[in-house]
Amino acid sequence: MHPRLLLANLADHPLRQRLNIEFHARPPVPLEGAALVTHLVFQLDDDASAGEAEILAELCRSLPYTAIDNSETFLTLETPGFRMRWERHTEFSSYTFFRALAPGEALDPDASALDAVYCDWMQRIPGQLMVATQVELRPTVETSPDSVLAGLGANGRTMVAARIADQAAWVFSDFKIHNGLSRFLVLNESMTQRQTGRTVQRLVEIETYRMMALLGLPVAKETGRWLYRREQQLAELMDEIGRAASPEDERVALATLSALAAEVEHSVARTTFRFGASRAYEGMVMQRIEELRESRISGFPTFAEFMQRRLQPGMRTCEAIARRQDELSARVARNSQLLRTRVDIELQRQNQELLAQMNQRAKLQLLLQETVEGLSVVVLTYYGAQLVKLLAKASEGWHQVSSDLIAALSIPVIAVVVAWGTRRLRKRVAAGL
Repeated sequence: MHPRLLLANLADHPLRQRLNIEFHARPPVPLEGAALVTHLVFQLDDDASAGEAEILAELCRSLPYTAIDNSETFLTLETPGFRMRWERHTEFSSYTFFRALAPGEALDPDASALDAVYCDWMQRIPGQLMVATQVELRPTVETSPDSVLAGLGANGRTMVAARIADQAAWVFSDFKIHNGLSRFLVLNESMTQRQTGRTVQRLVEIETYRMMALLGLPVAKETGRWLYRREQQLAELMDEIGRAASPEDERVALATLSALAAEVEHSVARTTFRFGASRAYEGMVMQRIEELRESRISGFPTFAEFMQRRLQPGMRTCEAIARRQDELSARVARNSQLLRTRVDIELQRQNQELLAQMNQRAKLQLLLQETVEGLSVVVLTYYGAQLVKLLAKASEGWHQVSSDLIAALSIPVIAVVVAWGTRRLRKRVAAGL
């Protein structure tokens, strides 16, 4: 049987096709000759994400286009004036515009690939602009690397420059924002179309992930100030616990410590995602730089060196704050447990004292009960003797013995019977309990 007919009878996993499409999504756009690539990144919330589909549909309605790639998370459109690529990510969406340049075409300093896009449409893109970067691609036959290097030496700016793709191209950037855009200049010496597309894609991703990674730094600085105050509070609280003179003081300290633990856990929950995302973005930045396969140009730092000096200190700050936060959480939990143990021991001691007092009261009650029982025997004996005396008086015609004598003789017998009956009743009650 033909394999296709055989597979047609098998049940597909509902995500099989979707996962395979995602695996092949976002291939680099092949580039040849001179071109401008403008890359915009918008950070989104849930409300902004809902409006993206309408914005893209509006662009499609306003221009003749050809859809090259299309799915829920990416779209590539070819129009007469430019090519646009849209991608949806977890925290942001990116819009990349490609515009081909004529050989030797001179550019205005403010020129970009956005010139052919409607301004009013650009204004309605949802979200907040996080990254705006531009890559100018030129062949070395048009722009000489030596002329660029000579100009860089004269302006005195801190520039990053390297040979990339096994020395098949040159790339220059200062990672600063000029007229709203950070900029890269790529001089292609011998890269193929797909190599050029991959290189441009890596450069815009380096800029995107660099900025997204740095989102964790303000959070780390704010959390660091908060952590310092809470660490001081914990130290003062432990001193107060050491000076606690009563169980009430310990219970108040435990309540304060529990409130501090709740604050720390809330801070951990609030910052865990941001710090984790920053670590992931930093890893992707360094991976993209490694994929550039850069080599040094004398007198200029490479991309890896620049990121190690400028990006990684901020990332180490985020890691240090996350670690301090986890350590504070562990210290608060440990001290809370120690204080709870101390309070529990004090409660057990109080319970033991209470049980001892109850034991003493029970003994006193038992003595009192035995005393009452003795008095009860006397009282019952007295009334029993009186009854015997009355009976003896009533029957004086039948015998010659004095009723007082009969009553006196009956007292020991009545006392023994009453004592025996009382003790037996007490034993039966104790056995029933």
